[in-house]
Amino acid sequence: MSDLRWNYGARTDVGEVRDHNEDAYHANRRLIAVADGVGGAAAGEVASSLTIAQMAKLAHRDPASAAAQFDAAVEHARADIREHIEQHPDSEGMATTLTGLWLDDEGVHLVHIGDSRAYQLRGDDFAQITTDDSYVQHLVDEGAITKAEAATHPYRSAVTRVIQANELPHHYEDRPVEVGDRFLVCSDGLSDYVAEDVLETALRNCQDPQDAADALVKHALAEGAPDNVTVVVGDVEPAPSPFHWVVAGAGAVALAIIAILFLTLLR
Repeated sequence: MSDLRWNYGARTDVGEVRDHNEDAYHANRRLIAVADGVGGAAAGEVASSLTIAQMAKLAHRDPASAAAQFDAAVEHARADIREHIEQHPDSEGMATTLTGLWLDDEGVHLVHIGDSRAYQLRGDDFAQITTDDSYVQHLVDEGAITKAEAATHPYRSAVTRVIQANELPHHYEDRPVEVGDRFLVCSDGLSDYVAEDVLETALRNCQDPQDAADALVKHALAEGAPDNVTVVVGDVEPAPSPFHWVVAGAGAVALAIIAILFLTLLR
């Protein structure tokens, strides 16, 4: 059993423009993940839900290899999407992003495909730890536009890699962690419309991860939230000891008497 766990908070909102939510997420003590469905009428919300369902199965296992388990979860999600399309041909083209963080004593294990993002806050440092699989990120990498220009580019939501019926590679990496690290996983409904310095300030100012998640969604809604917005905030903390007892009142007195008698017999 891991000695580290997530203390997490999460929130999702349909936003101010759309009439249904294509985002899905999972959060528990081991895994936090966000998937953003792609395809609109082609059932993007189905693709994201199927993918998160596979991640939820992973969250209840103790994998010998996080990389192998992530690979399996992505492959199963792809198979589920392919099966759904075969049964519902009108959903052809549905797909989803995925960004997930698995926490154990070895560190954080990251799986990523698409433009849902992960950020890390540690001390004075705040950084995006994923690279978008997107058209505008390609332009940034080529030096055609700046990162600031990418933030307002009309095609910033155009993704180049997703989980879909056909196989595309996903990114995996291991990252070291420290107790007290705070991570943010979010759909582009947050990162496309809320400035990075605002994200950092909200994460620093809210002690509780649920308060931080709520604050970030409120910032997106204040910007008009033209897209669905989903936020999961996870703090790295020690897992409580399974043998931590809390005894009070008469029970405490009885336990003290037993301890004294035991010590007396040992003399």
